[in-house]
Formats: sequence, structure tokens, C-alpha cells
Amino acid sequence: MSAPPLETPASEDSARLADLVSGRRVVALTGAGMSTDSGIPDYRGPDSPPRTPMTFQQFMGDAAFRRHYWARNHLGWRHMDASRPNAGHRALAGLERAGVVGGVLTQNVDLLHTKAGSRRVIDLHGSYAQVRCMGCEALISRFTLAQRLDAANPGFAESVSAATGVEIAPDADAVIEETAHFVMVDCEHCGGILKPDIVYFGESVPKPRVEAAFAMVAECELLLVLGSSLTVMSGLRFVRRAAKDDIPVVIVNRGPTRGDEFATLKLDAGCSEVLTALTPDR
Repeated sequence: MSAPPLETPASEDSARLADLVSGRRVVALTGAGMSTDSGIPDYRGPDSPPRTPMTFQQFMGDAAFRRHYWARNHLGWRHMDASRPNAGHRALAGLERAGVVGGVLTQNVDLLHTKAGSRRVIDLHGSYAQVRCMGCEALISRFTLAQRLDAANPGFAESVSAATGVEIAPDADAVIEETAHFVMVDCEHCGGILKPDIVYFGESVPKPRVEAAFAMVAECELLLVLGSSLTVMSGLRFVRRAAKDDIPVVIVNRGPTRGDEFATLKLDAGCSEVLTALTPDR
């Protein structure tokens, strides 16, 4: 039977978490709620507006969808690139240096764990900072693509920002509607479709990455879920595996998750506040 969400004071929550963590090898599984304190919005938080992410099938099957995506991303990706780790990221990296956390599995594409100093990180869904050709598999940096898109669309960013302002959405894009005049570019090597090196909805996480993540979970003694609603199977499967192997699962998330039934302890709280309370003396 799952543990009910705690309604006790924050200090007691932290004490129970500290007791569970003490002496155990911990692996963290993080989602979008981990990065909201860095100014990156999430899809499913209690205060998040409804959003419909683009699917892999839409992106690959319709040039208009691709143009719309890249126009939005061309405005929004630098916001993610400029984002900095928050107190929760830094605390988690500190716990790794202290030998408490053995690794991080993240569903986020923002690279903030790496920027914070975490060394053993598996980016389950890839990274905003790379672009892949779907034809020849060539990789280029997002900055390199931005230079090409600037040349193909002179003045685009300035004109859109001046006319409407820019609202940043999840996954390094911006909320704009008028994109029909945006010019997309293709792979310089083979002319193939360029796609962010990110796992889209409807696309599978690469098998070697999944196997490495399961191996990381298998070696831990506590799985700490941070800021994920576990709505998609790419995260929930690790919680299910941990529960199956009798590994305690602690979930820290604002609002319910699909994994609550597996939780040894559930904290309805923010990641930064919980992690910094867990590491006051480190």
C-alpha cells in the first residue's frame, strides 16, 4: 500500500526524508518541476496552462509543422541556454560529491544538472543543445543552426518580439503563431530533415540509454523522484522497477503523480526547498 502525502510540518518531512536517505545509495529521477525555479516552465504543474507538445509523427510527416516548430524554437532556445542551475540542482550535485547520490536520471533537456556540477547524468530525453540529421545522423550544435537560421531569416526575431513579445514555453520554444514566412534549412551534408536531438512524444528513448538507466536504478538503494508527475512511461518505468525490486521510492512533487502508489514517502513540496533542507551541513 502506498504512503499518503504528508501533511506534517516541513521540518518533519525533511527529517523523514533524511532518515530514509541516511546510509543508502541514492539515484535521483528528475522532471520539469526540478527546473521551474530556474525559470523554465513545465507542462503539467498545478499552475501550468494546458499545452499540446508536438509529436514525432507530426514533426517528421508535415513540413508546415516543422517550420512552425523551428520558428518557435529559434526564438526560445536561447532562453533555455541562458538558464542557470537553481538551489536544488546545486544541492543535488553537492550530494553526489558527498557520495550520497550515485547518479541522476533526468527527463529534462536543459542540461542544468551538468551545469550545476553533477557528473553522472543520463539525459533520458536528450539535449536542447544538439541537432541531429534524420537522414545521415550528422550532429551539429544548436548555436551553429541558429547562425544558419539567422542568415535565412534576417530580422525575424526582432520583428516578432517587437510585434507580440515572446512567451517562453517548455522544451526551448516560444509561443508565437505567425510562422508561415519562416524559412527552414536542411542538413548541409545530405539535405535531410534536421530535428532537435530530443526524444519527442511518440518517439522511443534509445535502447542503450534505457539500459544504462535501468542499470543505474539496479545499483541504488533508494530512488528519489524530483519534480516529475511520471505521466509518461519513460520515467514511470524506473519507479515500477524500483518498487518491484523492493527499493524504497521517495517522490517530491507539487501535486499527484502516476507513481504515488509505489511511494514509500510522498512530499508535496518544491524540489529546491526539500533538497536544500536535506543538505544544510554539506
